[in-house]
Amino acid sequence: MSNATSNIGTWTLDASHSEVEFGVRHMMISTVKGSFSQVEGTIHLKEDDFGSSAVNVDIQVASISTGNADRDGHLKSADFLDVESFPLITFRSTSVEGEPGDFRVQGTLEIRGESRAVVLQGRELGRGTDPWGNPRVAFQADTIISRKDFGLTWNQALETGGVLVGDEVRISLEVQAIPASGD
Repeated sequence: MSNATSNIGTWTLDASHSEVEFGVRHMMISTVKGSFSQVEGTIHLKEDDFGSSAVNVDIQVASISTGNADRDGHLKSADFLDVESFPLITFRSTSVEGEPGDFRVQGTLEIRGESRAVVLQGRELGRGTDPWGNPRVAFQADTIISRKDFGLTWNQALETGGVLVGDEVRISLEVQAIPASGD
């Protein structure tokens, strides 16, 4: 995983064992949850200086799923994520603070062409070797964003007061990674 000169291990997200999920209030009474199935990224893990680690993630917007085809279509439309104009959601870390068991990753999240600073609170879930001898590492992280900060302003007023779609979006990631080729 680490090479002797830089002591940095580069890990690639394993999309088949990683999840990016979100939740947003619907009608002010319940939460609609969804996920993105196509996620790519790298983790540059500096073992002897965890704070110098870095994370880069790309999410294919078209892979959104909430379990409802009509809702997914609306979320992909120009009313929301506008997949035709903005096919990717990206995250690029700017700093990492803490230790593997409890850390904060600060970075830039770009959704729909709007970039904002966000902080992910996370922790390493563990390390292991799969049945084929491949090392793996897993992390979990969460954050809350305002969808309006990213130009996601579509909404409808409810007759009973309030709005159809809440502003606060809870984002949760659970990722597994494998060593990058050549590392």
